[in-house]
Amino acid sequence: MNTEAIPFSSGNPRIEETRGVMHLFSNDTVSALPVERKPLACVLGVPNHMTYADFCQFCASFIHHISEMRIVRNDGMEDRYSVLIRFDSQDSTDKFYQHFNNRQFNSLEEELCRVLFTLDVQFTGYTGSLDHVQSPPAKRLDQDASGILTTICNHSFHCSCISKWTDSSCPVCRYCQQQPEKSKCFICQTSENLWICVICGFVGCGRYKGGHAIIHWKETQHCYSLELETQRVWDYAGDNYVHRLIQSKTDGKLVELNSHCLHASDGCGSCHCVDSGVNEAMLTCETEIVNEYNELLRTQLENQKVYFETLLQQENEETERAIADAFNKTVMQKRQKMQAKLERCVKEKKFLEDLNENLLKNQEIWKAKLLEVEKREKKVLRMKGDKIQALEDQLRELMAQLEAAGKAVEQSSVSNENER
Repeated sequence: MNTEAIPFSSGNPRIEETRGVMHLFSNDTVSALPVERKPLACVLGVPNHMTYADFCQFCASFIHHISEMRIVRNDGMEDRYSVLIRFDSQDSTDKFYQHFNNRQFNSLEEELCRVLFTLDVQFTGYTGSLDHVQSPPAKRLDQDASGILTTICNHSFHCSCISKWTDSSCPVCRYCQQQPEKSKCFICQTSENLWICVICGFVGCGRYKGGHAIIHWKETQHCYSLELETQRVWDYAGDNYVHRLIQSKTDGKLVELNSHCLHASDGCGSCHCVDSGVNEAMLTCETEIVNEYNELLRTQLENQKVYFETLLQQENEETERAIADAFNKTVMQKRQKMQAKLERCVKEKKFLEDLNENLLKNQEIWKAKLLEVEKREKKVLRMKGDKIQALEDQLRELMAQLEAAGKAVEQSSVSNENER
């Protein structure tokens, strides 16, 4: 299987730095694990914003199988670091590779965890003075208690201890690989000729760039802005500098900034060649100047408070107005729907009333017809009864006549026989 050599380094570059090369198995063929693999793996390209504690939490399910972890940096990857991990067995290494390779570090980012088996790690060089190499005797960490993590500045901790450290810097020397972000204009992202508003902290570029700082003043009326390069404060309303005091870079004291040198004609390039009496007068009135500046800042802050309270009140009024309009609109819509429903109910009620009235009329008509039919039926039944009675009477009379005739025939036949 193919391998690739990746150079790495560790340590604080200002003090000492160790360089080396990692020989990693390439994962071009993922169908089978490397035959010559060892219980040593490398996680490449971990984002810098992921702290040591975050990484320990990420692989917490295998933390008890990890003997040692070492954080290293790769050349050309300033915003990432890599982690060399030694496991207690080959089986744990294989399971770690199968579980975490090409898996997202978290659900909010698309960064994938890239795990490679490590064939060998070679240290090729060391830079630093011997004074920093020598250190006081320290007790060796016990690997059985917990896995050991060595930070990028070569300080070792138990994984259980470093997991409680939420900062991205080293707990011992505070070294952090993640570089602080440079100030940029909030609008055009330029890093030149920047001014910061002393009221709200907005960073904008000067008038010789995009002019976003002065645009911010026109929009918010924040009239004081500090130039990041010279630390001077500009008053947009008065169109002049109002800082008066600056902090000396040599001793940290507050001194007044002189815009015109007394010996400018002599080619003096600094503003330190002032009279000693003037310096003494400056130092004596330093407290008054600070108080005046504080009073000026307090006044401006009070004005900004009133300004923002007005904006907040206007926003609240607009919000209440919008809520009232939305409420009235909703009520009106509901009222219209209820009115339409009421009209439909009234129409339906009128229809039902008319239908009921027609049904009542039809009921009276059908009652009259039913009475008439019943009368006819009774009359017919009565007539039928009378006719049946008459027929029965006729039948009885006929039967009596037949019987009488029969008897007469019998008597005549008897008399005839006697005569013979």
